[in-house]
Amino acid sequence: MTPAPDISEQMRHVPDSPGVYLWKQGDEVLYVGKAKCLRKRMRQYVGLHDDRAMVPRLMERVDSFDYVVTGTEMESLILEANLIKEIRPPYNVDFKDDKTFPFIGLTVDDPFPAIKYTRERHRSGTRYFGPYTDARAARETIEVVRRVYPICRATCAEWKRVTARGGQPAGKPCFDYHVGKGPGPCVGAITPEAYRERVEQVATFLEGRQGAVAGELERRMREAAADLDYERAARLRNSLAAVRAVLERQRVVSDRPLDLDVIGIEREETIAGVHVLQVREGRIVGSNEFTLDKGLDVGEAELIEGFLLRYYGTASHVPREVVLPGLPESAEAVEAWLASLRGALVHLVVPQRGDKRGLAELATTNARHSLARYKNRTRYDEERLNRALLELESALSLPAPPLRIECYDISTLHGRSSVGSMVVFTGGRADKAAYRRFKVRMPAEESNDVAMLAEVLRRRFAREADTRFAKRPDLLLIDGGKPQLNAVRAVLEELGLDHIPLASLAKREEELWTPALDEPVLLPSGSPSLYLVKRVRDEAHRFAIEYHRELRGRAMSASVLDDVPGIGPKRKKAILARFGSLKRLRAASVEEIASVPGVGRVAAEAVVEAVKAGRDGSPGVGE
Repeated sequence: MTPAPDISEQMRHVPDSPGVYLWKQGDEVLYVGKAKCLRKRMRQYVGLHDDRAMVPRLMERVDSFDYVVTGTEMESLILEANLIKEIRPPYNVDFKDDKTFPFIGLTVDDPFPAIKYTRERHRSGTRYFGPYTDARAARETIEVVRRVYPICRATCAEWKRVTARGGQPAGKPCFDYHVGKGPGPCVGAITPEAYRERVEQVATFLEGRQGAVAGELERRMREAAADLDYERAARLRNSLAAVRAVLERQRVVSDRPLDLDVIGIEREETIAGVHVLQVREGRIVGSNEFTLDKGLDVGEAELIEGFLLRYYGTASHVPREVVLPGLPESAEAVEAWLASLRGALVHLVVPQRGDKRGLAELATTNARHSLARYKNRTRYDEERLNRALLELESALSLPAPPLRIECYDISTLHGRSSVGSMVVFTGGRADKAAYRRFKVRMPAEESNDVAMLAEVLRRRFAREADTRFAKRPDLLLIDGGKPQLNAVRAVLEELGLDHIPLASLAKREEELWTPALDEPVLLPSGSPSLYLVKRVRDEAHRFAIEYHRELRGRAMSASVLDDVPGIGPKRKKAILARFGSLKRLRAASVEEIASVPGVGRVAAEAVVEAVKAGRDGSPGVGE
């Protein structure tokens, strides 16, 4: 379905300027994007010249648009980030979990700032640290901070009274003050100046610079001991021990004071896992994991940029470097935006070697595991497969969901070593125990893909008495277009099996052809059903090629051995059984070949000479 004509007409008035565009359906904003040249970028959508899977689905719904002109690409990026954060359009990259993430907050505008665990939207007057994806980790961090630097909790009733009185003592000590976790502003035990200094130290700790905190605590402890203030020195010693315990749990990844975030991404069809490793002062001080609602249906560069905008739009700290698996769409504009948040230069890095490359691989491994945990926790695969089967039932007018799908493919090279593959998907999952493969018997000079496919289908259904072939498919899928479909339909009619639902998947436009329709069935781009049939087709192709390569390898090995003196049929069979392919035979030594039962050293030396002659390009035996 193409966009409404009035959209194309309105495009004539869009300027050639940088800005932000909003695709809409009625009053709903479906997608927000930015561009150096609004008209050129938006025309790519209208003309469906954008190869992202989500674009056709988006433009089917679009009936209007808005745009905002900006002075620079940097301004358009900032506006795009703010609009996405405010509107959360369904076609933009967003977190899969529709929830707010926890932060640690410091109420810096209060006379005696307090620390709190919160999921609130950011308020002025509060400094936030995070986000944390593990709520327990955020709460434990607060407890560690308060052991190192006693500071008020925002939930403390006495602190609230002090705050309401403009910082004046309420006259009643709180429980935390009694146990040493509170500094005592409720009874005037600390001055606002001394308390502010402590708050700055807490902020330094929460930023991940625990090494600097430990160094400062040790210096103050030694000063207190030199002044014979042993009680104060003991308190500082206990705080130092708590900080060192935190440092011991942190993995050292560099002897340099690195300040960077390492982002790993694992993408699947319409979902992605992201893992962020936070490296401060050369140590991994924390990590966060997220699940995004976009995956392979958008480009990697768009996915990365969308995540950066979403994450750093709320993150408390922007590091000097951000290590990525690839650069975002507008790398320079994103760097400038991050630098504006940090107040200093920020570099986006895609490492090729060294420590950062190792960290990038570690982050990607963790992203893979976090995505697997999410899918297991939410039963994502089961729901998606069920939806795919129901969509196929509806699109192909099947009598029931196709719980057993069989798919066939042919692999050949000029008619030699031709093979057919049969793969089976049960309940939407690959059933590898039911896979079968066929050597095509048709003479090479007579063979073609369509005829070979017909031969494979005849042999498959002629063997239904065999328990391995006893089950019939709910959907028979063929890799190909109309010619392959007609050939298989003729075979099914010949065998009296034309009641079995049949479809062929053409590669160019991913069209599904069925015997009952003159026009192809087009499954929605990005839909679970389209992903399923493509996966089944690709698996049949892979399985056929794998068997074809195996047979070719055997044939090459056999041709090398055909005329080797002293190697007859029995010895040749024994050698092929041991080594399996020409590659492995070439790598074998005389002793290894001679160890094959019935071969002996003299024959083994002849085999090595024949293989060597063929590898060196001289007229090899049998080639």
